[in-house]
Amino acid sequence: MNRFFFYIFLSLIGFFTQSKAQSSDLDGLKIAFLADIHLQDLYGSLSDSEYKGVLNPKNNNYTLLRTMDAQLHSTRIFNENYFAFLAALDDIAKRGIKYIALPGDYSDDGQAIHIRGLQRILQQYRQRYGMQFFITTGNHDPVGPYKLDAGKDDFLGEGGTRQAIFSKKDSYHTEHNLELPLVISQDLAEMGYLGIIDHLNEFGFLPNKNYLYWETPFSNYSPESYSYEQAIKEAAMKDRMYDVAPGFAVPDVSYLVEPVNGLWLLAIDGNVYIPQKNKKTNGEIKYAGASLGYNNVLTHKTHLVTWVNKIVKEAKAKGKVLISFSHYPMIDFNDDASPEIKEFMGQDKWQLARIPNERVAETFADIGLQVHVAGHMHINDTGVRTTKKGNTLVNIQTPSLAAYIPGYKVFTVRSNNKIEVETIEVNDVPRFDELFELYEMEYELLRKQKTKELWDKRILETKNYREFTTWHLKELVRLRFLPNDWPDGIKNVLLDISGEELAILSNIESDASFDSILKHKNDNFRQQWETAKSKVEKELIDKHLSLQDFNDCSGFNLIVDFYKLHSADVLALEDIGKERLDRYRYIFESFSRNRSINANKHLIQQQFSLFFAIFNKFLHGAPAGHFLIDLKSGAIEDLTVKH
Repeated sequence: MNRFFFYIFLSLIGFFTQSKAQSSDLDGLKIAFLADIHLQDLYGSLSDSEYKGVLNPKNNNYTLLRTMDAQLHSTRIFNENYFAFLAALDDIAKRGIKYIALPGDYSDDGQAIHIRGLQRILQQYRQRYGMQFFITTGNHDPVGPYKLDAGKDDFLGEGGTRQAIFSKKDSYHTEHNLELPLVISQDLAEMGYLGIIDHLNEFGFLPNKNYLYWETPFSNYSPESYSYEQAIKEAAMKDRMYDVAPGFAVPDVSYLVEPVNGLWLLAIDGNVYIPQKNKKTNGEIKYAGASLGYNNVLTHKTHLVTWVNKIVKEAKAKGKVLISFSHYPMIDFNDDASPEIKEFMGQDKWQLARIPNERVAETFADIGLQVHVAGHMHINDTGVRTTKKGNTLVNIQTPSLAAYIPGYKVFTVRSNNKIEVETIEVNDVPRFDELFELYEMEYELLRKQKTKELWDKRILETKNYREFTTWHLKELVRLRFLPNDWPDGIKNVLLDISGEELAILSNIESDASFDSILKHKNDNFRQQWETAKSKVEKELIDKHLSLQDFNDCSGFNLIVDFYKLHSADVLALEDIGKERLDRYRYIFESFSRNRSINANKHLIQQQFSLFFAIFNKFLHGAPAGHFLIDLKSGAIEDLTVKH
């Protein structure tokens, strides 16, 4: 009996020694996460059509690009992100990082031409720098579980005219008067799982002889019995299916990989495509999109929870560093301002349907998952949840390369059970202006056609990619967000108010509505207006400011800065500037202090109150720039240098 316990003691010593050795061996190991690339292969070729695109006079190459008008109405850039992706990979190479994870939406709707382009680029960087890529799926790749005819009607054609390219003639219906004939190419079909995996299987979706371990939710082996030959046998797509609903089997391409001793990367396929039984397209069952992510995982893909639970326990028992990633967030990405946003804009706005239910974080935290990396929302953010049981989950939102501020995340494993997270901005992108002459052509045509909402040509004067994405956001706010999302009351006030007027308005002690005060400030409310103005001027003297210093705090600038903070979190602070933020704080505090304004009586006052509350929460979220995660305690230490 004593000998038995002696052997148990030796085994435990061996286990802890091995765990510590693995952790020590990983010290300094870096993994890069690039989300929402949305690659469109600008210089790709249609395999079944002679159409080449439009000739770019800058480089004398034919280019398949989308219109500037289209991308300024979209939450993602379609064209320049091609160059940003190459720049990011070059930057990763300079940093000597060998492991790169792509948490979904790496393509423009899983179309063959773009998937081929992605495959070519990843192969080139693997061969040139020895990089290993690990991919999971997003709602744009695939758009549905199976192949669908599709296309786009907003490619840029000759003379600046819109050009439609579709995989099938009868799948295209237009309300636009196009002068150019329709181009037909199967390369614009949305391929679905099978086509995408066929092209990209070498990037994590299938086992590799160099991997130390690889499995799926459907594997019948363990790390102890693992062999590459057995893994290959069980990796066939026919064996990686589940019933999303009775009688409807769809693929699940989740996998776990150990690329280096001690590191487990858990790639979760969070796509859930629910069949719409009464809807068909060309005789095929139509499936709902997967954009809701984990809310549907908990109801229709529960085998993933069971599998992740198993992986977490095995990782802990074997002393592995486990980092999970998928396309969809597991935690509210609005700095917990979602209730106020819902009340402010309405439940159908601001992509509120994509917010994960609190049960998502609770479920995954309580099975022991600690770190999860996501994309989907094109924002930089960190979400933290600690459950009633004391378990903490950290969800890290990776910014998109196709939106403001473009960037990616770098994780560095530390030997003391900590993970350092850095956010790398991709500001300077070679060739980002390569298409500007083509946009000039588009702009002139739209101007001659007297287009009502013409995009601002100043975007073509930008000097770097970051400035370009800033203009993209400003135009997106003007052309899409304000017309579609914002309530009329506060919108009309803010779009017609200067920074000086905003400072004065926030100090008026009156029960009247804001719009009444602004409309009649020269008669009915003249005295109150002048009194408030004098009060502000006196207060500003003590702050070494004047009303003129509020010139850059106009209502429109305030709205744009609101979106900057939501999109980029701490990264946006430099763009906004400390001085302007201080002036905003003065306005917010003045508004709150003058509570004689009856916020419950007037709708616009209520809207202002909600808006300021949301803005304030955006300013006080969890660290999202450079920080350290303690895997033992779940604590996050902000490493951002304060200026």
